Amino acid sequence: LYAIVGIHPHHADKVEKDWDKKIDALAKMPKVVGIGEIGMDYYSYKSNGITDPKLQRKIFERQIEISIENKLPLQIHGRHAGKDIIEIISSFKDQLLEIPGMFHCFAGSIDYLEKVLEMDFCVGFDGNITYEGLAPGEDTTLSELVKYTPLDRLITETDSPYLAPGPHRGGRNEPSYVIIVGNSIADIKDIPFEDVDKTTSENARRIFKL
Repeated sequence: LYAIVGIHPHHADKVEKDWDKKIDALAKMPKVVGIGEIGMDYYSYKSNGITDPKLQRKIFERQIEISIENKLPLQIHGRHAGKDIIEIISSFKDQLLEIPGMFHCFAGSIDYLEKVLEMDFCVGFDGNITYEGLAPGEDTTLSELVKYTPLDRLITETDSPYLAPGPHRGGRNEPSYVIIVGNSIADIKDIPFEDVDKTTSENARRIFKL
């Protein structure tokens, strides 16, 4: 087991004094392999609403700086905030790692996906790729995005305990269900599961230097 550490954009208004020093100290621990999940989120949740975007941006940018200082990859959360995410990351592009990290639980347009891939990021997909239809506020299905993403840039995720895949939807998600995600990717791309298993594992090791 390894860890990534960071302040989620939902919690940008809840940080304590010297939070960045605490994240930096954690980043130096031997089994911490990335900074995340960090980013921007403009989706309004019943429990949280939308955190002040200016505050989200301030927290996000400081954590990118911490990742650069510690030479760690990023795990990006970017729900409904693609334009600002691209702008912010682009301003740091020359300082990021050769493989700068990955976008977590990807959703959005093909145009947004192209920009993410052009910046050399990998893309993570979760149990919601097994759901029918469009996610709220989206105009491109997750299966279309999976098809478009090259296998050598793709990561399997679960987002446990949330986003349980099809057979378990509505229940508690578990890390073991990543196999269901992998099988779904194989079906969408019409390739053997073994290829998905091998390549996505290699991708994760490349990103997080495992």
